[in-house]
Amino acid sequence: MPVGDVERAVAAAAAEDGIRLTPMPRVDWLNTHGHFALPAAAASALPALQRAFDALGGDEVEQRSKRLGTLPSDLVHLESKTVVEVDELQHFTSFRLLTLNQLPTETSDEYRALCATWSPKADRYRASKTAKGFPGTQGRARQRAYNDLLRDLVAPLLGYQVIRIPAPLLPGPEAYAAAASRLAHLRDASATSATSTTH
Repeated sequence: MPVGDVERAVAAAAAEDGIRLTPMPRVDWLNTHGHFALPAAAASALPALQRAFDALGGDEVEQRSKRLGTLPSDLVHLESKTVVEVDELQHFTSFRLLTLNQLPTETSDEYRALCATWSPKADRYRASKTAKGFPGTQGRARQRAYNDLLRDLVAPLLGYQVIRIPAPLLPGPEAYAAAASRLAHLRDASATSATSTTH
């Protein structure tokens, strides 16, 4: 499936349900240097990110030597500053499971179970793809797990809520339907915004 198709389908399904999700604009605090280039407001996330970076076999010299640029994200609900990440199969690796150790158990139990189910298949997804900053085999998978944790930990410190929609091998409408309850509160914010712009 072409890149972005599932998240676009999720956004379309949300729009039909009265929730306006748009592509997330790039932000300076989510960048290629990761926790080595965070704003002061996110300093409390540094220890957990460093632990995960080390556990994933990250190389600080390589990470710092990358060209500094912003990383893409999926969707955002602007009225409530809610980042909505649509996680396809490749996000449910054994490496992602490792990073979940840096999150509160109550917020990661669902993803622990999903990683346990899907990691045998997800770990094989483009396993030979390399990534600067994470040398060796499965570099891209380790980088993705790190960047997911980066969003999870840093976004709330900068005023964003993060909602993840699991979509391993699911089409967008089905993924949205399964996660609709966790997005329902955004409908009120969208309605309030729409009402205020008409007055």
